Amino acid sequence: MEHITRTVTPDEDGLTVRRYLRGRLHFSARAVSRLTRAETGIMVNGERAFTIRVLRAGDILQVETGDHKAPKKPLIPGNWPLPILWEDEHLLILDKPAGMTSHASNFDPDAPNVGGALAYQRGGNFVFHPVNRLDRGTSGVMVVAKSGYIHDRLRRMLHGRAFLREYRAICTGRPNPPNGVINSPIGRDERSIVARMVRPDGVEAVTAYETLTVSDAGNLSLVRLCPGTGRTHQLRVHMAHMGCALLGDWLYGVETPLIARPALHSYKLALRHPVTDERLELTAPLPDDMRRVAEQYFNTGGNQHADMAGDVPL
Repeated sequence: MEHITRTVTPDEDGLTVRRYLRGRLHFSARAVSRLTRAETGIMVNGERAFTIRVLRAGDILQVETGDHKAPKKPLIPGNWPLPILWEDEHLLILDKPAGMTSHASNFDPDAPNVGGALAYQRGGNFVFHPVNRLDRGTSGVMVVAKSGYIHDRLRRMLHGRAFLREYRAICTGRPNPPNGVINSPIGRDERSIVARMVRPDGVEAVTAYETLTVSDAGNLSLVRLCPGTGRTHQLRVHMAHMGCALLGDWLYGVETPLIARPALHSYKLALRHPVTDERLELTAPLPDDMRRVAEQYFNTGGNQHADMAGDVPL
């Protein structure tokens, strides 16, 4: 069982366990209640403790962070390749291939999915907590928490400066202006059961974009996209709304023989580890299908312009 260990500092002397868990470690009230029912959920100096206990400087507090019950729907393991970029006892960061869903689909239960691939790698009891879920057609960096506690911490960080996401996309046309911020609300497209659209009564959606390079003919652009919110299909909808639908986006643009999916890749992710406070920055190079288009139209080799915008500070 995963856990967090902390030594109580002099300025924390006198805090109750409850106040420490809620204020210092940011456990939810429900999580604290769950910990009190677990025999080794909360330990102080090697002994079981309850939330009313007063902590003293030098006390060793150990708190379980793992899930205390099995998931309602067990994962079905599948032998699908899934590169892991970074991992510790609390979370893992992977490079999701295009064509793989985050969860198993009721409509296509045998389709490759991240949860099933991890269950195959780690065993069927692996508890799957995806943080930044990627569409089936989107490739790239994705974070998975190993417990409900870590998932809740990362979910709260997801759209702030402690958790930044950067995408690469190939879009049709030439963004005008070449750099900017799209702040256009997104809601359901009532003509479709899956599509979204920009509409005045939608939910706030913000995307920063930067044009990295344009093809000689001006008909394709390689762009950097940084979402400030996380709406369904947000990047695809925003680019289509400005007249530059993603290449290969059959839902918001047109199909093309150049690529069999929307040309969208989760390129870089930077975050503060919710337990260690370590700064993590992981990148995933353009996959083969997008790299081939980049080489043909931009003469970049897929990566020449990858870091033109520089690192994203935390």
